Amino acid sequence: MGEQQHVKFPQEVIDEYAALGVDLVAMFSAGHLGTRMGVEIVEASADRVVGTMPVEGNTQPYGLLHGGASAVLAETLGSIGSMLHAGSAKIAVGVDLNCTHHRGVRSGRVTGVATPLHRGRSTATYEIVISDETGKRVCTARLTCMLRDVNLGDTERVRAAD
Repeated sequence: MGEQQHVKFPQEVIDEYAALGVDLVAMFSAGHLGTRMGVEIVEASADRVVGTMPVEGNTQPYGLLHGGASAVLAETLGSIGSMLHAGSAKIAVGVDLNCTHHRGVRSGRVTGVATPLHRGRSTATYEIVISDETGKRVCTARLTCMLRDVNLGDTERVRAAD
């Protein structure tokens, strides 16, 4: 996941995960699906997560950005924000994703920005705005994640993915 090497994380997040021996970049990446789709995480904190994705290779038969691709980008960014909010003792599991598609895009890159609407002890909800290269809104999404305690199996799966 070399494309993730330039992610900006808050120093306290870097320190927390380094102390646990967890690969921070792998933990807060786009994962295998996002990598295949070209998702790149640019900035990541509990307050704001930014990522980009190419339109090319992520289109439906009419040549427009596929709504499912927007959903993948939205869920990736909202999940990362939720995980950063929850901290290393919990994992975030998406339980509700809503996407409204406003306009089609045929080329270039889209950028998603996730910001929190609610950050609690057991759930976190993020709004994700996806825009085209001219700044026009393409999609507005909302993701709610359940925050659950980490168990040993979760940690081993993350380490095995490295």
